[in-house]
Amino acid sequence: MAPATVSEKPTAIVCVGMAGSGKTTFMQRINAHLHGQQEPPYVINLDPAVLHVPFDSNIDIRDSVNYKEVMKQYNLGPNGGILTALNLFSTKVDQILNLVEKRTLPDPEQPDKKPVKHVLVDTPGQIEAFVWSASGTILLESLASSFPTVIAYIIDTPRTASTSTFMSNMLYACSILYKTKLPMILVFNKTDIKDASFAKEWMTDFDAFQAALHEDEAKNAFGGAEGGDSIGGSGYMGSLLNSMSMMLEEFYAHLSVVGVSSMTGQGVDEFFAAVQIKADEFNSDYQPELEKRRQDREDEKKATRQRELDKMMKGLNVTPGTTDAAGGERLGGGRSGGGGGIAGGLDDQGDSGADDSDSAADLDDDDAVDPDEEYDREGLQSRYEAALLDQKDRVTDSASFAKYLHTQR
Repeated sequence: MAPATVSEKPTAIVCVGMAGSGKTTFMQRINAHLHGQQEPPYVINLDPAVLHVPFDSNIDIRDSVNYKEVMKQYNLGPNGGILTALNLFSTKVDQILNLVEKRTLPDPEQPDKKPVKHVLVDTPGQIEAFVWSASGTILLESLASSFPTVIAYIIDTPRTASTSTFMSNMLYACSILYKTKLPMILVFNKTDIKDASFAKEWMTDFDAFQAALHEDEAKNAFGGAEGGDSIGGSGYMGSLLNSMSMMLEEFYAHLSVVGVSSMTGQGVDEFFAAVQIKADEFNSDYQPELEKRRQDREDEKKATRQRELDKMMKGLNVTPGTTDAAGGERLGGGRSGGGGGIAGGLDDQGDSGADDSDSAADLDDDDAVDPDEEYDREGLQSRYEAALLDQKDRVTDSASFAKYLHTQR
């Protein structure tokens, strides 16, 4: 069966956001929306500490890792338990991708069953445990290596009404964007409580944000001294927020912004329109960058293996480019791979999220089976034996000479 083309691949939507921003309710809303469109998504829950989720998950981390048992066995607190549970679950990332890829292809046994077009991923409320951890990086890079992946950053709109909290959310979103290097959609949630038009205006109109900033300063909203004393008060905060707003102007240009009410469903259609735009952007802009980063890692691995091999040969007194005892095969500098198993293994473990979980389309490449891995073991063994034999002869000669001196006394 031929692998799915780029256009047939589902779009992975990873929902992240601060605790209490409404990620789970948002997940429920978009899941129900897709079911209503007769396009049920593939749902993955990555929150090990949640007691109840209001939607059915195809893959649930709680089925594989017992969060409370992890805390008990490793003597961890809540955050450490979540982080460790994610680390344990990330070891199954290849199985996750295999399951998702099967659902992206037509089922010959059930021809009426549609392949999925969206993969929804719910993350822990402790956003830093996912975004900044090694396991989160592995899971995100694995998804991005197989499917167009979009980050949906959920923002609690009523709590973002002040300029300081708004800027805090924007800075966090900026850091996530440059950490994940994936297209992002800002989702201002809970618009049934407060409309998100003010946030969109602040992001597109610098003067509007300046006016709101001056209004907060006049109200002494930053907790400074009366009259706006600039020493440790609102003057400092106003200057800081003003500088950051100018810095983030370029950042805003690369974002899609939508207002959504998870309770009423308002804005969900606009959200999926933004998802389609970002999926196309992923294929045109982000995918080549991911491929370049993957190739750079492969080149670095080959260089590391070559350095380890040269070091090992030097330790055995086998000089690269010399003739071995088996009959003239030379160990040239152009051969790499195989010998540096330890260093290569460490690199493979660190990069397993993107390299060990490539999709079927990636495995079809000519470079899928590295020729360097099929190293000539017989030739290498002959060089080992030649080096060991040479050392043995030196030891024997030295012993014979010492015995001769002893007999002459």
